Amino acid sequence: MGRILETDLYLPVKTFLESQGYEVKAEVGAADIVACREGEDPVIVELKTGFTLSLFHQAVDRQSITDAVYVAVARGPGKRFLASLKNNIKLARRLGIGVITVRLEDGFIEVPLDPAPFTPRKSKTRKARLLREFSRRVGDPNTGGSTRVTLVTAYRQDAIRCAEYLHANGPSRGADVARATGVSRATRMMADDHYGWFERVDRGVYGLTPKGQEAVTP
Repeated sequence: MGRILETDLYLPVKTFLESQGYEVKAEVGAADIVACREGEDPVIVELKTGFTLSLFHQAVDRQSITDAVYVAVARGPGKRFLASLKNNIKLARRLGIGVITVRLEDGFIEVPLDPAPFTPRKSKTRKARLLREFSRRVGDPNTGGSTRVTLVTAYRQDAIRCAEYLHANGPSRGADVARATGVSRATRMMADDHYGWFERVDRGVYGLTPKGQEAVTP
């Protein structure tokens, strides 16, 4: 198939809406498609070859006319499109916008989402995890918006405190590290050794690996 145009989506969507009993017209005002059925608010559909931010901007603007607003996009092949569809359905649901996909090979229409009011469900578990990380983190060691850098988490700060203690005092019992650093989970952290910094040298006694020495050496 050659280059897809927005106009390629029009006839399949028009046919689908007409099968639902709507009268359908294109390019009415600023809307790509307007469909009317007696006694109901109009349905507006905005067409794009793929999901874009401007598509959602247009759809949100049409909500000043009617609550029945959809975005329609060409259905692509493979997992990449399915992942995009999933993410954009999530966005559309939050905006109260419906989603239509069009398989251009045969004009097959799917409507995975109809417009509806949305109230986000809050996760108490995620909220508690967020606040726990916030309270445990010392200072503000990261820069907002950072990408492709190692972020300093509360867990990493605790690991650094343990490593610094071992660097200064040599191999030590986990209980002694915990007491001296205030890191209650010191023994468990050194045993798990997520960063490759710690090694067990005796029962309950941990020292630093060369990687751990490097992590705390200026």
